[in-house]
Amino acid sequence: MIQKATLKFLEDLRLNNNKPWFDANRKAYEAARDNFAAFIDSLIAAFGKTEPAILHLKAKDCMFRINRDVRFSKNKEPYKTNFGAYINAEGKKSVKAGYYFHLEPGGSFTGGGLWQPMPGELAKVRQEIDYNLPEFDKILGSKKFRDVYGGLSVEEGQILSRVPKGYEPDNPAAMYLKYKSFTALANLQDTLLTGSALLTTTVKAFQTLQPLTAFLNRGIDE
Repeated sequence: MIQKATLKFLEDLRLNNNKPWFDANRKAYEAARDNFAAFIDSLIAAFGKTEPAILHLKAKDCMFRINRDVRFSKNKEPYKTNFGAYINAEGKKSVKAGYYFHLEPGGSFTGGGLWQPMPGELAKVRQEIDYNLPEFDKILGSKKFRDVYGGLSVEEGQILSRVPKGYEPDNPAAMYLKYKSFTALANLQDTLLTGSALLTTTVKAFQTLQPLTAFLNRGIDE
């Protein structure tokens, strides 16, 4: 499980996002990072029972660096105030859909899917939805999916104002064809993070997402 000290480190980092403070608290960072890595290793082992393709992964293969790339950002704070891990059988840089866990006090969530794919992969996914809309509707409309995620994430800037070129405005799949990302996220309350239920809750969320990731990846593979 996630330790309270890990959450405290992230909370303190949010208030002291600068290199001198980080260097002075490097041991606390390393302990928090190791705790998060241990949770991700446990998550891989548990979810791997129903998604065996990920069992070769280690936490280090999935976790993102805490350092921010500030070269092209107005926000010059040097560190992220979260720990994140992307679990994908082909690695965290894969173009395929996968699973994500985000740890941040007051803003933790889990889920996954396909975020901002390149034009080639996006075109393939749209075609898959167009060809197999009833199946896609069934995945998103299932009670299990709606109970955990509510529906696909609606992110600012991630939905076109009109259907993409090559599709008619009255296409039955028009609503989905406008999406530029296909993700689903479930928020996690802070009270859940330090308890034993976090692992089972996250595994359930990932299992619920499996039909969607399989659908998206099938489209990319074809």
